[in-house]
Amino acid sequence: MLNRYFAIALLSLFTQALEAKELPDFTELVEKQGAAVVNVSTTQIVQSSPIGQGLEGVPEGDPFAELFRRFAPQMPREQESHSLGSGFIISSDGYILTNAHVVDSADKITVRLTDKREFKARVIGADRRTDVALLKIDATGLPKVSQGDASLLKVGEWVLAIGSPFGFDSSVTAGIVSAKGRSLPQENYVPFIQTDVAINPGNSGGPLFNMKGEVVGINSQIYSRSGGYMGLSFAIPIDVAMEVVNQLRATGRVTRGRIGVTIQEVTRELADTFGLHNAAGALISGVEKGGPADKAGIQVSDVILKFDGKEVTASHDLPRMVALTRPGSKVSVQLWRKGALKEVSMVIAEMPVDGRAGRAARSDAGSDQIARLGIGVIELTAEQKKQLQIDDGLLIDEVRGASARAELQRGDVILALGNVPVSSIEQFNSMLKAFPKGRNVALLVRRGDSASYVAIKLDEK
Repeated sequence: MLNRYFAIALLSLFTQALEAKELPDFTELVEKQGAAVVNVSTTQIVQSSPIGQGLEGVPEGDPFAELFRRFAPQMPREQESHSLGSGFIISSDGYILTNAHVVDSADKITVRLTDKREFKARVIGADRRTDVALLKIDATGLPKVSQGDASLLKVGEWVLAIGSPFGFDSSVTAGIVSAKGRSLPQENYVPFIQTDVAINPGNSGGPLFNMKGEVVGINSQIYSRSGGYMGLSFAIPIDVAMEVVNQLRATGRVTRGRIGVTIQEVTRELADTFGLHNAAGALISGVEKGGPADKAGIQVSDVILKFDGKEVTASHDLPRMVALTRPGSKVSVQLWRKGALKEVSMVIAEMPVDGRAGRAARSDAGSDQIARLGIGVIELTAEQKKQLQIDDGLLIDEVRGASARAELQRGDVILALGNVPVSSIEQFNSMLKAFPKGRNVALLVRRGDSASYVAIKLDEK
């Protein structure tokens, strides 16, 4: 009988040991890293519907219509729109990472820490192509996360997310890495980490941790037919995000390379047609006249197999490789042409800003000055100035508040402040500092082929 009880006890201990090995304990990780995860809430001022809209079909003399017309002038013309997201502290002096879409077009950003302290945040810069934004709060001695290496992640290993889904602060969810290097439609610049970690609205911008307690990604997107979690979540690798952060901190914007080609996937059938042994590389289906590829002699039907010494396994690898290459660099390209390998070299050009690139100012102080106008601006590249046939100017990348009421639009170009041409963000900020609060300033704004002055009242806050 004793032997039987002894055997049962041993079996129970063995089972518990197996369960302890297979099911990790996340408590220590959460205790150490949870304080560095923050809630990001935004407020945006939006224009309400014009007074009288919706009464077109109401008969004259209707008592409801008369009541509406009597009191409508007292109704506010502006309304506040609120949204929630997550973020995490990357330095003890108040720099915070989140998603660009979390803070897009926000008039006010509030960061709340786990100890309930709240801070007004400034956007140092944001990059919509990678969906990364860098915020700054005025605080010191803050807890910060440890950065990991996303390239060392293995499919099947445990990962953990902390965020504020639906506003529930410091919510913890766990799962495994489902795949690496995922390419999503319209997202050519991020090799996403796919997980089955439960991610919902409000988790955006929060960290993805490995079991060492290191951040390996920023939770960014979900695949869903219902709007909620369905087992497919995608995170931006932390190394991709930090490359963007380094540029935003240095210049306030992100520069990327371009070579001027249109590409498509190499299918098994196309590989056979072109005499390739493997269905790999990027098939050139179009070459921009006068672009870097055209100057290097690249032709339609060429298949790029290596770029700057790195293998192009699939077509979606090439845009990432080119974008990460510094403009002006000279790189070698191995391609397949008419049944033979060929080597060419080219000088990388800079990708023009098309409204989806970085925003905000060069410095924290500059960001405050720009906020007084209710706009976000970025400096034009040499290529853009040549296309627009102008010597100076700043591209408007965001419009809100007073500038929205003045009917400025994204894509407009500020040519001058008063009668002084605007040549850089630094100069623009310096000139704005000289104007008192509540003062109207005149901006010479170009839209299309015409330019006109617009008067905007500086924010008095």
